[in-house]
Amino acid sequence: MMILGIDTATATASVALVEDGKLVGEEMRRAGKQSDRFPSEGRGNHAETLLPMVGTVLKKAGISLSDLSAFAVSIGPGSFTGLRIGLSTVKGLAYGWEVPVVGVPTLLAVAARVTGWDGLVCPLLDARKKEVYAALFRKEAETLERLSEDLVCAPEKVLRQLKSLADGASCLFVGEGAKVYESLIATFLGDRGFSTLGESYPSVAYAVARLGEEKLSRQEFDSLGSLVPLYLRPSEAELKKGLGR
Repeated sequence: MMILGIDTATATASVALVEDGKLVGEEMRRAGKQSDRFPSEGRGNHAETLLPMVGTVLKKAGISLSDLSAFAVSIGPGSFTGLRIGLSTVKGLAYGWEVPVVGVPTLLAVAARVTGWDGLVCPLLDARKKEVYAALFRKEAETLERLSEDLVCAPEKVLRQLKSLADGASCLFVGEGAKVYESLIATFLGDRGFSTLGESYPSVAYAVARLGEEKLSRQEFDSLGSLVPLYLRPSEAELKKGLGR
């Protein structure tokens, strides 16, 4: 089984090819920032780089889109613009090449990419407006158990809930929100809170592909028409429209 995973919901867009659970190749581009592992797009979104990244991954692997078993795409929560770019691109490719597609929740994928850690994991994405996208999981070896639903709220609310649920356990916060609110995490949890951007982990797209592969093994396919972004809150346009009524 050969799955192409795509993530544009987070600040670092990524594309990864997974064959029978093993990473074949991946490409990553971070919007507006640069590091040795994550070259910068030099743009505010991923629109210009997603298809070139797909082409690069496939070319390095020596395959074409017709060789794929399925696409797996992160469906949110995350950047509204990024989600629209990712889903519209995947739908176009899946329709054009008649390749199945599966959607994977972004926070689940962010948690699933964590390696070298057993215990509580809290993916934390910056939702702007002084809010975060968050969820709580427990990781043991290769098993990932969801302990909460995805939510969007002030980071203080997440940390209060976590403090009551954790019962003294340590928690790893991963994602760009974990670095933005690193000092706040320390204030609430002290030496029980650990924060990482996740640059040492495999890409989010890799986790998306692996989770997509698991869904496909259970015969869980998504129809293109029903595959929609998971936003958790209204967009700016929807808010302005509501205010104008």
